[in-house]
Amino acid sequence: MVAAGLLAFSFFTAALGAPLAREPLHVHDARSAAPQGYTASGAPHPDTVLQLRVALKQSNNAGLIDKLYEVSTPGSQSYRKFLSKSEVEQYVAPSAESLAAVTAWLDRNGVKATPGTTSQWLNIEVPVAKANAMLDTEFSTFEHSDTGVSAIRTLAYSVPASVKPHLDFIYPTTVFPVKATKAMANVHIASSHRHNSTAHTRRAGVDASCDNAMTPACLQALYNVPTTPATQSSNTLAVSSFVSSSSSTADLTNFLGQFRSDVPSSTTFAVSNLDGGVNNEAQTSVEGSLDIQYTVGMATNVPTTFFTVGSDNGGDLGGFLDLVNTLIAQETAPTVLTTSFGFPEALISQDFATNLCNAYAQLGARGTSILFSSGDSGVDDGEGGSCTTFRPTFPSGCPFITVVGATQGTAPETAADLSSGGFSNFFPTPQYQSDAVSSYLTTLGSTNAGLFNKTGRAYPDVSAAGISYQVVINGTVTPVSGTSASTPVFASIIALLNDRLIASGQSTMGFLNPFLYSTGKSALNDITAGSNPGCGTKGFPAEAGWDPVTGLGTPDFNKLLSALKLS
Repeated sequence: MVAAGLLAFSFFTAALGAPLAREPLHVHDARSAAPQGYTASGAPHPDTVLQLRVALKQSNNAGLIDKLYEVSTPGSQSYRKFLSKSEVEQYVAPSAESLAAVTAWLDRNGVKATPGTTSQWLNIEVPVAKANAMLDTEFSTFEHSDTGVSAIRTLAYSVPASVKPHLDFIYPTTVFPVKATKAMANVHIASSHRHNSTAHTRRAGVDASCDNAMTPACLQALYNVPTTPATQSSNTLAVSSFVSSSSSTADLTNFLGQFRSDVPSSTTFAVSNLDGGVNNEAQTSVEGSLDIQYTVGMATNVPTTFFTVGSDNGGDLGGFLDLVNTLIAQETAPTVLTTSFGFPEALISQDFATNLCNAYAQLGARGTSILFSSGDSGVDDGEGGSCTTFRPTFPSGCPFITVVGATQGTAPETAADLSSGGFSNFFPTPQYQSDAVSSYLTTLGSTNAGLFNKTGRAYPDVSAAGISYQVVINGTVTPVSGTSASTPVFASIIALLNDRLIASGQSTMGFLNPFLYSTGKSALNDITAGSNPGCGTKGFPAEAGWDPVTGLGTPDFNKLLSALKLS
């Protein structure tokens, strides 16, 4: 292996054994050490076959991102004039030159590539010995001390100078298996003083019981969510699920009977399996039950698909990549995608993070609203151990998604102290939120100085109630808390707004953030009390305007309709 920035040299041998001309190799990716918990345990057998995915450089990703902002920004002549699958492909398809350069390199090494899910990807199978030679590296077997997970990875690899400009990265190589974490608190006891003060007022129509037991009726009253069924079949809601998360149709029927008796008990959801994922109705999970019951149960009559993603292709990181590429490959993408899983940003390769984020930009340009939970660990990332600086979650830092935090209580709503929020160390502050973030930082002053990246993409963008949701799990009503709860609810509200838009002959909302930080912010309930402690601090305080606990605030369906000029 060579150090970053240095050149190495490799010989390619012709069929007759004569050496070909030297071709300089350049380090393409490197990390200083394996992620916390991983230790190299030795060299794998030279004949062990690695399944690698080669990502080619996209031809004009910068142009696609410019177009994403054009179609997503109110006032633009292209606002909500989304791109088709083929139009997006014209921006991101690798050039013929790039495909030829990478394919020729693989051919010289006797490696046959097969097409991946999208045009950016090639799949290859390479024995360890050959991979070591062609990438000038040494793959090792790494084992995780706590989980026992074993993986063949390297800390750096190199490619020829003729290939480097055409290659995005090779997966997984330096990307270690990281299990997705559910944005869900096992136990959460709300601070009672936030709910019992006589100075607090409860929004009209919200029952006092909602402070301790959140139901669809509570959410409908709290956020003015309609109960009338959606009518537009082209409006679709995708719910993504990882780490063996499953949902039961029987539990959904039970849930609707108890909490949405106005909805037919036969109402159900579609299932799509990926990477060996299975929706095991005999072993339903808290996460899957929560996500389905509060999408089907809130986005009344919106067609909903539960994507259950297994671990056949490199664990949950690979599953995230496979899911978004599968959706990109569809002729018709979902209009809303909600995900309540994430990772510590520090454990993710920046190349991987950027590639995945750019994939979300492709979906956004086609009109998909993508929502992720911020996490349930305050200003920490949930990885465990002590932290000396705030640790952001991922993909919260991606600027092309909408990140949802959590609130608690109704008299009034305050920030839930579990609500993850902060600033990415990978992605810079996007223009759409620069004024809001700058204003908050001015108010914050010297609080938490030096503990976070002031120039990073800030999250969450919005929030919703996240405490004590009533969920039916294996026939029993169980309280569940976390941004896992707030995210599908916010997504359901967007899905219902999309139904109204389509019914009026308009396009769906698409990438939400430029709208939310401009004309849409007045349609949100500003949350100004509470904080998200962690890392031995009180975390960030909620303040007037945007803050890294509750974002811009919680939704009001009627006000959002007005902001969209639909009321």
